[in-house]
Amino acid sequence: MIGQKPALNATSDTSEHTEVSGEVSNDVSETVVDEAPEEVTDGSLDQDRLWMSHAMRLAERAEAQGEVPVGAVLIKDNTLIGEGWNQPISHHDPSAHAEIMALRAAGQALENYRLPDTTLYVTLEPCAMCAGAMLHARVTRVVFGAFDPKTGAAGSVYNTLQDDNNLHKLEVQGGVLAEQCSEQLRAFFRRRRKNK
Repeated sequence: MIGQKPALNATSDTSEHTEVSGEVSNDVSETVVDEAPEEVTDGSLDQDRLWMSHAMRLAERAEAQGEVPVGAVLIKDNTLIGEGWNQPISHHDPSAHAEIMALRAAGQALENYRLPDTTLYVTLEPCAMCAGAMLHARVTRVVFGAFDPKTGAAGSVYNTLQDDNNLHKLEVQGGVLAEQCSEQLRAFFRRRRKNK
């Protein structure tokens, strides 16, 4: 719910890291990597885990609608201002990724297309489209769970969010609850293959 503060019970991150390979399905690659390139040392890691857990619950909504399970929340001053989950199939809209839906909700809530001093949490590394929208909205920071080595635009394939040609750059933190986010996606694609 918009205006919500985080709950105090987050799932803890695990130190187990694996790599999964697969094929591209819809707009999200089945391939996810949950190993961070560097050790996570941010002091706000507990808050990051709380909000990422919320994004994972939103990803469950996407899956319940037959969508690839990706969820996103946009936070300002530790308060939820927008949330979203993948809905391109149900909305007949190729831009209805979780991040875009969260940005739209936040823009409506704040009555502004600029969203400075915000952090976007998303369960899968953003694609180029979503990264571009974050740049235009002037989001300050993005935190993602699973790395996407096929289409990731936050450092895995492209470094859109921190490109020196941009007028605005985002702080990027990847790998928060990476194993849990990766497993959520892997389980979805396992079930999808089994039901074919």
